[in-house]
Amino acid sequence: MAQKFYVVWSGRQTGVFTDWATTRRAVDKYAGARFKSFPTRAQAEQAFGRGGYASIPPKTAGRQKAGTPDSERRATQTAHQFDVSIYCDGACEPNPGNAGSGIVVYRAGELAQLWFGLYNPMGTNNTAELNALYHALRMAEAEIANGNSVEICSDSAYSINCIRSWAPGWEKKGWKRTGGEIKNLEIIQECYTIYRRIKKQLTLTHVSAHVGTEGNELADRMAMLAAQRKEKELCLYHDKTDIAALLKMRAG
Repeated sequence: MAQKFYVVWSGRQTGVFTDWATTRRAVDKYAGARFKSFPTRAQAEQAFGRGGYASIPPKTAGRQKAGTPDSERRATQTAHQFDVSIYCDGACEPNPGNAGSGIVVYRAGELAQLWFGLYNPMGTNNTAELNALYHALRMAEAEIANGNSVEICSDSAYSINCIRSWAPGWEKKGWKRTGGEIKNLEIIQECYTIYRRIKKQLTLTHVSAHVGTEGNELADRMAMLAAQRKEKELCLYHDKTDIAALLKMRAG
C-alpha cells in the first residue's frame, strides 16, 4: 500500500502526519475533528497551510464506544486506512421469514457500489448475515488479489465469531460442537474457507448497528430492499444513488 500523508486541521494534535496510528490518536473521539489523507507530502503541507476549509471537504471523526473499533462515521475514517471498505448486513422480517442481504462498497472513502438480494422466504437473521458476509469475503478476496487493502465491516457478532473464533475449533472436532449441532454449517464452512485464505491480508471489523455509521445503515437498507422485492440474485442497485433518500428507506 502506497504511503499516505495525513493532515489534521482540528484534533488533539494538528499538522501533517505520516502514519494512520498517530493520526487516529489525534482525531478519535475528538468532537469536530477535521482530517484528510493525501498521496504526497507536498500536497498535504499545502493543504494544511490553507487551513483546509475553503477547498477540502472536512472529514468528521464520529464518537466511538470504548472497546469497539467502529465509529459513527466509519466510512470516512477507514478511507484513510483501506483502499476498499465493504459493509455487509442481513435482515429478516419476521424471524424466521423473509430474509435478504445487502452489501455496500467504498473505494478511497467514496461510495462505489450498493448490492442487494439473496432473498430466502424462510431465512433467519443469522442466515441473512452469513450470506452477506460470504459474498463480502468473495469481493474482498478479489480486491486483495488486485493489491488493494480491504476491510469488511459487519454488525453481526455471531457471523464474525463463527469464522474467526469458533470455526477453527469446530473443524478440529470434525465440524461438531459440544452441546448439539452447528446451525448454518454449510454457509459457515464456505465463509471460513475464504477467510482462511485471506485472513492475514483482511481486516474484519465488528461495527455497532444503527448508530449512524453510513455504510452499515446503507447495507441495512439494501438488505430490507432485498426482502421486500424478494430478489434472489445478488444485484447491483441501479436506482439513483441519493444517500439521504436511501437512508430514509425502511430500516431493518
